[in-house]
Parts: sequence; structure tokens; C-alpha cells
Amino acid sequence: MQDYKKIDYARNKDVVLRYIPGHFATPHSHVNYYMDLSDMKSRQREARATGEEMAEMYLASDVIDTILCLNGMEVVGAYLANKLTKAGIVSANAHQTMYITNPEYNVSGQMMFRENTQHMIRGKRVLILIDTATTGGTLQSAIGSVNFYAGQVVGISAIFSVSTQISGIPIRSLYSTKDLPDYMGYSVDNCPLCRNQVKIDAICNGFGYSSL
Repeated sequence: MQDYKKIDYARNKDVVLRYIPGHFATPHSHVNYYMDLSDMKSRQREARATGEEMAEMYLASDVIDTILCLNGMEVVGAYLANKLTKAGIVSANAHQTMYITNPEYNVSGQMMFRENTQHMIRGKRVLILIDTATTGGTLQSAIGSVNFYAGQVVGISAIFSVSTQISGIPIRSLYSTKDLPDYMGYSVDNCPLCRNQVKIDAICNGFGYSSL
């Protein structure tokens, strides 16, 4: 793998997007950049800075009951919730606090919630938190799961996102294609890198990458 490149976030030196150019296979597409967000999701100082900067995108008039964390974003989600509550973002929960949860996946790869966690979704205003939003496949699954369990998705937060909305729901991200204008994602059966016989560097998912 090549050395990392990085983009510093303008307002906070502890928020750093690290990425590697190449040819990468994800569960939904092939992409020309791998975003390594491991430290942002797991290192205390970076995770706190990331969550707090995400919180700046919400207004005190917003109501958020639950933060649904995808792809290992629970640590960021905790700092996001902490900053939101301090900033005056309200919750309709009886105890005036926010739930922070993540989905389980069944054998078909569908997101699900068991009986002991369904109350965190049912009737709640849910903010979906994800590391990267590229093809939208994971987000569509999450939205469908929240709807199935009678929750309401009120927003989506991402560290990096290609789109600004999905299914009419706004995506608020720290980084976008304005920061990486040559970022490209391709469907598996229509990838120009594959057609040009460019070797796949690694297989990637929300847990990380495995070099080939």
C-alpha cells in the first residue's frame, strides 16, 4: 500500500482525513480512494474532535432521540451526543437524553434490532451516523431498517460523503468531493479500472482493508 495522504479540517487540527489513492473493492462498488478513518473512530482525541465538529452542523431547534452508529462510529457517536446535548439539542425521551446504538446484521445482511433495543428506534427521531457515504447502499439499508421498526430518520451525518442527500434526507459531512474532486466510485460491473486491468489493491469495508 502507498503512503497515506491527508486533508486537515480547517477549523480543528485534530480532525484529519487520511486516504490512499488506488483501486479498491467495497461491498457496493469499486473506488479510487481508500479512506482510512480508523484513528478518527478509535483514538480518543480525534474521535472527540470529529464528534464535536459534526455537532456544529445542528441547531438547537433540532430534536434527536437516537444516534444510530454504522461502521464502528460508536465512539464518535458518544462525543457527538455529548456535544449536542450541551449545545441545547433536545430529546423527546422521558429522561431527556439520547440513545447511542448500532444495528445487528442477520444472515442475509439485513440490519435488525432485537426486542431489548427496539425501543431505541420505535417512535424515535433517529440521526444516522456513518463514516463514509459513497454509493448510498448502506444508508438505504439503514433508512429501511429504521422505517421498519417505526422510527423516523431526521438526518444523516458522515465524515466523508459524495452526496448531500439521500431519499430526501440531508447528509451533513465534514468532507466531500469538494475536498477530493477526483474521487470516483463505480459499479462492480462497470469499473473502468477493471476494464483497463488495473490491479485491485485491497478489499475494504467498514472494518478496514485487506491487501491483495
